Amino acid sequence: MATDRRVVRVAQDFFDRLDEQLGPDRGDAGEPSVTDFLVIDLPAIVDRFATDFDGLPEVVEGVPSVRVLVATGRLVQAVAVFGILAAGDTVDLVDIEIDP
Repeated sequence: MATDRRVVRVAQDFFDRLDEQLGPDRGDAGEPSVTDFLVIDLPAIVDRFATDFDGLPEVVEGVPSVRVLVATGRLVQAVAVFGILAAGDTVDLVDIEIDP
């Protein structure tokens, strides 16, 4: 049985917030770079929004078009990613908070 997948786009604001929280290079203590996060942790996050948007918690109760995924990453201790359901059943990832 085929799984319905939504298209997931990543907004520029998401990348701006990511740049604020992670550097362009790995840290001296092994902290991940932006590129590390994009390659290793982001694909699973995108997949979750694509396949289970309706199963994620609402950011504001009663507003089903805005959801949040709170998870552990392979590189970061915790991450919260915020997505908005847009026209055409597309999800836009708009914000991220990382606990390294």
